[in-house]
Amino acid sequence: MKTFAHQVKFAAPAAQSAARVLVLTAVAASLAACSMFGGKDKPKPLDLGANPGKIAVHQAWSAKLGNEVPLAMPALVQGNTVTVVTKDGSVTTLDGNTGSQLGKFSAGEPLTTGVGSDGQRTAVVTRSNQLMVFAEGKQLWKNNLTAAVYTPPLVAGGRVFVMAADRSLAAFDANTGRELWSVEGPSNEPLILRQPGVLQAVGNNLVVGVSGRLAGVDPDNGSVRWMAPLAAPRGTNDVERLVDLVGPVSRVGSSVCARAFQASVGCVDVSTANVRWAQASKGSDGVAGDEQAVFGAESNGTVQAWNRADGQRLWSIDKLQYRKLTAPLVLGRSVVLADDLGTVHMLSREDGSALARLETDKAGVATSPVVAANTLVIVSRSGTVYGFKPD
Repeated sequence: MKTFAHQVKFAAPAAQSAARVLVLTAVAASLAACSMFGGKDKPKPLDLGANPGKIAVHQAWSAKLGNEVPLAMPALVQGNTVTVVTKDGSVTTLDGNTGSQLGKFSAGEPLTTGVGSDGQRTAVVTRSNQLMVFAEGKQLWKNNLTAAVYTPPLVAGGRVFVMAADRSLAAFDANTGRELWSVEGPSNEPLILRQPGVLQAVGNNLVVGVSGRLAGVDPDNGSVRWMAPLAAPRGTNDVERLVDLVGPVSRVGSSVCARAFQASVGCVDVSTANVRWAQASKGSDGVAGDEQAVFGAESNGTVQAWNRADGQRLWSIDKLQYRKLTAPLVLGRSVVLADDLGTVHMLSREDGSALARLETDKAGVATSPVVAANTLVIVSRSGTVYGFKPD
């Protein structure tokens, strides 16, 4: 088995206790919040006042999934459909235009990832580390993995690519489940995040997050073609030194911008492997962007925008402080984020000013907003999916 450590000269392998391998996002974020806010009492979110209503949006539909939705499992959009997982291991596909159910199947046990799909085959990973692939709701094959997985599998080019929590990589034949290659992750990291990392196809590369670096990987054999550092471990304890890259990322052409957990936001030109810029940023969820800017939320609820070309800060707003915000979505002239109180915030891309607010239910939003069939789709932790459309 090949290793990232061998290919990019990471530290030599070292034995680690299984008890120290994983750290929940919520735990790490709460530790960071304690140091930021400096007290035991949780600060209260600000009163936002009346809905500005500068964008006319209405709720077009809602759909109940029949079970609660786990956190940090992104919804998958393909064409006009959106696919969501629930805590019991069910996978449901909805019509983005109407909210009607188009398909549903179950893995038979809870999942640890959202879904990956090429439109024909759908891949998930279960709590018992089973990689399962389905077609038309029926299981094609399953394969036992040696480590937990929190990043949705990538299904592309007749293969299923899996990045485990320890940032090891493997590729499987999408039709048969035969393992094609595998690469071990870095072995010198005592803590690993329990949330999605970075795994996507860009041109003829797999672009993955390895510690605080973006890596370009050959999809045919798993060899590392290049590495681009966005953050380096710092601090006095293992939590502070955790700099894993987290999803989602923003891609425009060859520019891929990503967040390193509680460390930085930066952009890499993946055609040259050059880091365009990296700026300090204390956030725990991914970013979104367009041709001009990159947007993200800090762990304390501050929302920021950076110039995509050089990383200069364009604006920063603190009116959403002390709300647990999702990663953003760029939609039209707005940046959309949702919070743990069930409110959806539409901010101006130009200056961050409030354009509109939408309400779901008080259970809070489970994952980042997505758009399908010209519909803003919000998934609540309660298991209700909401579709909003412009008037």
